[in-house]
Amino acid sequence: MINTRNVGITGTGSFVPEKILTNADLEKIVDTTDEWITTRTGIKERHVSDEKTLTSDMAAEAGRRAMEAAGITPDDVELILVATCSPDALIPSTACFTQDKLGCKNAGAFDLNAGCTGFIYGVSFASSLVASGAYNTILVIGAESLTKVLDWQDRNTCVLFGDGAGAAVIQPVEEGFGIIGHSLGSDGSGAAYIELPAGAAKLPASHETVDNRQHFIKMKGNDVFRFAVSIFDKISKVTLDKIGMTYDDIDLIVPHQANNRILEAAARKMKVGEDKIYSNLARFGNTSAASVPIALDEVVRNGKVKKGDNLLLVAFGAGLTYGSIVLKWAK
Repeated sequence: MINTRNVGITGTGSFVPEKILTNADLEKIVDTTDEWITTRTGIKERHVSDEKTLTSDMAAEAGRRAMEAAGITPDDVELILVATCSPDALIPSTACFTQDKLGCKNAGAFDLNAGCTGFIYGVSFASSLVASGAYNTILVIGAESLTKVLDWQDRNTCVLFGDGAGAAVIQPVEEGFGIIGHSLGSDGSGAAYIELPAGAAKLPASHETVDNRQHFIKMKGNDVFRFAVSIFDKISKVTLDKIGMTYDDIDLIVPHQANNRILEAAARKMKVGEDKIYSNLARFGNTSAASVPIALDEVVRNGKVKKGDNLLLVAFGAGLTYGSIVLKWAK
């Protein structure tokens, strides 16, 4: 597909549930301490959705705020893409529930599951569609209800994740601005590093899968750490090399918020100051596909990004997947 016009993000939005679960709260639930969690992850608290709040509810609110920021109406949206690995249901897609809640009656809708890299995958795909002229306005949302699929007896995983949603409106922008380059990758040989084993066709729900606690997220932390540290730099350089840029040309890096140790190690490997890498991990934990768009919305609304700034968005996730985007902010 040949790109024919400049495409960028014209509006962002985010939403997190009101309830906050602190490390002190977790000390009462599982064998852990605030010191243990903080030292190993950098997380102090995370937001948790209640039983009535669905992934699509959070996606719709984040999408609504992004549309407002972009100055568009529900009728303007032609396609809704929801990146999630904690959907409302296997069938139908969470994007269809979101489309209905937003009243985007002219929009197609589908889900994308690339784990924590989902938003990067979604924006890359959407930008290509808009650049080609096939669409003018696409709403990309990363949304997760991960706390509903956590094993609260497993202290190695239940302390890491939080719920929330972030969204971006993808539209044509003026020449010289917008998405400059993007790259995606995967390594399915590491699929077992992060998984939710049961509940689909491979292991349909049964008494045995429930008894074996196979309907919760499982993670091999050490393997994930080693992969993440190397891939952040690798996939970022792939995109930068494509467009003839270096880290020196980047004003701000907005990475997937997985673990402070990973971000610190990635900064050393990239040879950039930690002040160049935005982190909100302490307040939200790992929100998977929602983490990059929530962080992006924060830096935009807090005035940390101005028109003409070069941003690097980068993530890795279950699959294993990874990807990066470089864009010149257009607003």
